[in-house]
Amino acid sequence: MKSFKIVIATTILPITASLSGCAESAVDTAKQPNIILIMVDDLGWSDPGYMSDYYNTPNIDKLKSQGIYFPNGYASASNSAPSRASMLTGRYNPTHGVYTVNPAARGKSKDRQLIPSENSKYIKDGIETLPEAMKKQGYNTCHIGKWHITENPLLKGVDINIGGNGTGHPKSYFSPYKNANLKNGVDGEYLTDRLGDEAVNYLNNSTKSESPFFLYFAPYAVHTPLQAKPEIIAKYTKRDQSEGHFNPTYAAMIESMDANVGKLLEAAEKLDNTIIILTSDNGGVYNISRQWPLRAGKGSFYEGGIRVPYIIYQKGVYDGGVAIEQTVSQIDIFPTLLAISGSKSQGKNLDGVSLVPLLKDKSSTEIAERALFWHFPAYLEGGNIESKDIKFRSRPVSVIRKGDWKLIQNLEDGELELYNIKEDISEKNNIIKGEKPNSLELYSNPKVKELFLLLEKWQKDSGAAVPTERNPEYVAKKR
Repeated sequence: MKSFKIVIATTILPITASLSGCAESAVDTAKQPNIILIMVDDLGWSDPGYMSDYYNTPNIDKLKSQGIYFPNGYASASNSAPSRASMLTGRYNPTHGVYTVNPAARGKSKDRQLIPSENSKYIKDGIETLPEAMKKQGYNTCHIGKWHITENPLLKGVDINIGGNGTGHPKSYFSPYKNANLKNGVDGEYLTDRLGDEAVNYLNNSTKSESPFFLYFAPYAVHTPLQAKPEIIAKYTKRDQSEGHFNPTYAAMIESMDANVGKLLEAAEKLDNTIIILTSDNGGVYNISRQWPLRAGKGSFYEGGIRVPYIIYQKGVYDGGVAIEQTVSQIDIFPTLLAISGSKSQGKNLDGVSLVPLLKDKSSTEIAERALFWHFPAYLEGGNIESKDIKFRSRPVSVIRKGDWKLIQNLEDGELELYNIKEDISEKNNIIKGEKPNSLELYSNPKVKELFLLLEKWQKDSGAAVPTERNPEYVAKKR
């Protein structure tokens, strides 16, 4: 395999890497597609322009109209680090150990009934990442923006890293950035624009290599701090707001993010054989942008916290403006890209599944009956009127969705919640509310037993940490 060198003038370190001996021997790199994986930060399911009259995202809207859209696409977790960790490893949280953004004991101790389970700040050593897998397939790899799953992307399969480290949000969206892995621009340069320019520059330089590329573009936007260009904010202060979408600064951040996604997509159009995946790491922040008709938002395991934009596009291959209703998860991205890259392993030991059969035939039932799982043995403060209670966005929970049904197990007290998501997308009607019998058979809906037994088996098989130790500092109060 040919050695290569791609230099991007504004990066801290030009990276020289050789792929000799790394790629699977039978892979024909000439036929492999270039891959662009776009992970937006905190962009809720209802935030793209195709869902909102207030926000403006013409480029994401166009991508949806051209590609394959999954309205039942899910993040792997309800906040950033665990979501990204699962997407980039293809594994559920119990394997890589990241259940939440550290620490696990958030909020006041007197309000927490349980001692939360042990949580890893970063993914455990020895777990392969998507960039590492792509390198084995002969890909050049580049990460731009937010990383958040280890301290150094260059040690996890990334050839070129621009701006990525262990932090979860920028110190400033305006230069100087105070980011050791991103040189400052001129004073006042906007971070989202800078990262977009870096991505375009990388694509333009990619033609100098005979190998395909894997670009992980993860702009810090639209995560807090809420900072946007004043001239764009001014535009949204004059626009009619809605009860759910009402923040001009956030709207301006979304517009800038979309404009830079647009720059990247325009550059990608000049390249042959390129697949693009766009998604978000979790739902939108409830106090900034409501995800209606979905319930709650980031940090919650109701739909508003975990259902996200999810679009796949490859011109002439995966296109047509098609919507596929089957439930999919970001843990499916790893095995999907392995399959598309020609890997013979096809994602052995991964928890996700390849979506290629579904992308080729939307009527495929190959993954229709599988269950998806979420597990959160921790606490996340900052609740709202739509979360479990006003003090916490989430208390410890374990969740399963299978078909139209979703079961939530509250780990503090064992209370169960059952929703038919197809009929009740807003999760307003807990079908078994008030029921707490001493036997699964006694629940009024037989789905409880079916889903609970599947969830319990998954917890056991995956080694999920289930907290049981009571917190001695807990002060029982009416919630």
